Amino acid sequence: MVAGLAGLAIGLAASRTESPRATKALRPAAHSASSALLTASKAKTTERADEAHVVRFAAHPQPMPAFLVNDLDGNPVSTAAWKGKVVFVNFWATWCPPCRAEIPILIDLQNRYKDRLQIVGVSVDDGDPTDVKQFVKEAGINYPIVMADRAIVKEYGGVPALPTLFVVNPDGNVVQKHEGLFSNELYEAEVRSLLALPVDATIETFEDTGQIFLKNAVLATELPNVDFTGLNPEQKKVALKRMNSETCDCGCTLTLAQCRINDTSCPISKKLAAKVVKEVASNAAASIPAIPAAASPAAGATPVSPQPN
Repeated sequence: MVAGLAGLAIGLAASRTESPRATKALRPAAHSASSALLTASKAKTTERADEAHVVRFAAHPQPMPAFLVNDLDGNPVSTAAWKGKVVFVNFWATWCPPCRAEIPILIDLQNRYKDRLQIVGVSVDDGDPTDVKQFVKEAGINYPIVMADRAIVKEYGGVPALPTLFVVNPDGNVVQKHEGLFSNELYEAEVRSLLALPVDATIETFEDTGQIFLKNAVLATELPNVDFTGLNPEQKKVALKRMNSETCDCGCTLTLAQCRINDTSCPISKKLAAKVVKEVASNAAASIPAIPAAASPAAGATPVSPQPN
């Protein structure tokens, strides 16, 4: 529920725009709902504290999208320099309440794990970078901050909500993505697990079918709020293939499958996906030939009975 609120009120919706600078129009909603969202995010953090005992990583992680940009001080920031470290790539904004609440957690982790963990903040603020730099100074952020551009957001598959944090293992592969505010306990359990340090947590794996990178939606066998009831396995494959090839009309430029995963609250992709399921079911029913009635023996003819062996 909180993730949904974050997506509606403070979501980046980068996949629906040509540039993260388009978040400007979302800021009034973010400020008007900031108190409620911050309270909800804190509740979410408390609720997820127990999740630190179960750490989930992608079974077949894919490489972190590389980038080479300058930070707010003009220093080069290269993903190539982070090999051998756990990396947190954190998409955030100064006007996002949960992002601000998360900053002390990230500062603490960067302090305690120093050279074994590298956090980098990717700011999607559309204002003057000088303002972001002033905020960073006042907040005491101890990790590099870079300004987002269209290329970075696109390479990471779009950022549906803020904050969004990508977890990268020491081999440079993305093993998890978190949308919204999570607990310090969970983040630390992930860091320690990836560094092979003692941790009180169970490690589980999952297949990335769009949870991390939207391009992997083609591997999904289920989609959020899409009812495949009534379709047999072959018909379901046909429906999923269509949803991975047809574009959503909401303006996101994503496929129907990607939009369902990226924004579960989108009413347009939900309606279109339901239409695809209905059409596949209807086409399948129409393609079933009518079974002719059994022919009756002609007058005077004797039915042929099986001959005994």
